[in-house]
Amino acid sequence: MFGEELKAFKRLGIRHVLLQVLNFASVIASGLMIWKGLGLITNSESPIVVVLSGSMEPAFYRGDLLFLTNPASEQYRTGDITVYKIPGQDIPIVHRVLETHDLVQKKKDKRAGLPVEQLLLTKGDNNAVDDIDLYRGIKWLERKHIVGKVRGFLPYVGYVTIAMNDFPQLKYALLGGLGLLALIQRE
Repeated sequence: MFGEELKAFKRLGIRHVLLQVLNFASVIASGLMIWKGLGLITNSESPIVVVLSGSMEPAFYRGDLLFLTNPASEQYRTGDITVYKIPGQDIPIVHRVLETHDLVQKKKDKRAGLPVEQLLLTKGDNNAVDDIDLYRGIKWLERKHIVGKVRGFLPYVGYVTIAMNDFPQLKYALLGGLGLLALIQRE
């Protein structure tokens, strides 16, 4: 099955193999730079996320790809769909803001009356109760817990990620195949 490819690989010199490895590394580095650049532009540690559960149906379904922004100057409002991350949990949660509470500055200075901090309570559209139990001892979400606000989505595109996480062999086969193609390609 891979006989021709192996013969072609054996014919390549060490210099050509190293050049292909360098090209592959530059593609990976470019992808990481684009990811970090998007993070800086959107002010979000993760500007693109995949919906992993059905808790937001019918708004979003499992496998939908979400695009996030987190502008520092913008306040969240009831009804906004946010992605948040609780300390100690690895997976961010996509839920709708149910309540907001603005804490204001009470001292007599320039900022008196302006919101200093915003507290949020969220709930999944497909859930019966709010998310207080998910917060792990935190009564309200603070700005530091918010990854971003949903600005757009692509339906079902994230199923590739879900499939690779559910079936690790698929992930390794795809990565190995891409690496092999990068090595034996003659351009």
